[in-house]
Amino acid sequence: MTAVSEEALLERIRSGKLIEDPEQATERYIEGLKRTLIVSADTELISAPAYMHAVRDFSTLPGVNNYITVMGIVQDELGHAHIAYRMLRDLGVDTEELVYGREPHQFKHPYAFDVPLESFTELVVANGFYDRAGFVLLSDIHRNCSYGPWKRALVKVDREENFHLRHGEKWMRVLSQDPEKKRELQRAVDWMFVLTLEWFGLPDDKKRHNEQIEYGYKGSTNDQLRQTWMSSTVPLCESLGLEVPAHYDEEQGRYVIDCPFPARFDAEEKRWLFEEGQIGWDEVLKRWKARGPKNEEFVEHLQRGYKELYGSEAA
Repeated sequence: MTAVSEEALLERIRSGKLIEDPEQATERYIEGLKRTLIVSADTELISAPAYMHAVRDFSTLPGVNNYITVMGIVQDELGHAHIAYRMLRDLGVDTEELVYGREPHQFKHPYAFDVPLESFTELVVANGFYDRAGFVLLSDIHRNCSYGPWKRALVKVDREENFHLRHGEKWMRVLSQDPEKKRELQRAVDWMFVLTLEWFGLPDDKKRHNEQIEYGYKGSTNDQLRQTWMSSTVPLCESLGLEVPAHYDEEQGRYVIDCPFPARFDAEEKRWLFEEGQIGWDEVLKRWKARGPKNEEFVEHLQRGYKELYGSEAA
């Protein structure tokens, strides 16, 4: 790699010029970009078995067209994962080892995808919440990313994630018209809303890696992105008569979370232990690192064919 000074790199980014090749960046820039891409790639990849798990029982679906739509979403997500892994390969990462050689707990996707979606109702809330979170994150990267290849690739990803969240919105509206389905929606919202708040990561004052903003991988901080997500999600839920533990505070000019956050979560029962009060982010990090109940099953599902073909040690 050609030696590029930190000062020259930052000046290039500040002037609005894109980084088109690793030769134009420092090692620190490339390593930070790799970390960011791995999280994005793993998130897109693991969403496939997570969504397929939700529709494994046809009896939970309104019709066959819903199954076809969900399979289309799964196909999109796998395509998005391929884009990010391909960029990692171009940066010198062994992506076969990354996808097929890691242990399940080493994957970097949000904890939310390790908690199983057990019905069509939970799936559409996931589309409305999780895919909206993905849309918020990737739209911000698309607008602000200093790495040209990723910025251009996200044109397609951005549009498809918008379709996914609209699918969730549409079916949340449809299901909310039926009293029993509305109760199911509320039960899903009760555990999935706060899990999606966690999606955006540590609060700004606890972040260890600050190069995402410094190097222009993205333009907004974790807390700003959390606010952006709430700015569309809270009004949606309120319009459907669904209760969420957040509201807009006129005096502060921002959304305020109305429950202990972060808090302990019982993944088996899908229940937040708000009665135990707020906990520290160090405890949340331990839960994330330990992974959730479906982590091993979903990763094994992704790796099975490769390992059957090449052997378990092939990666």
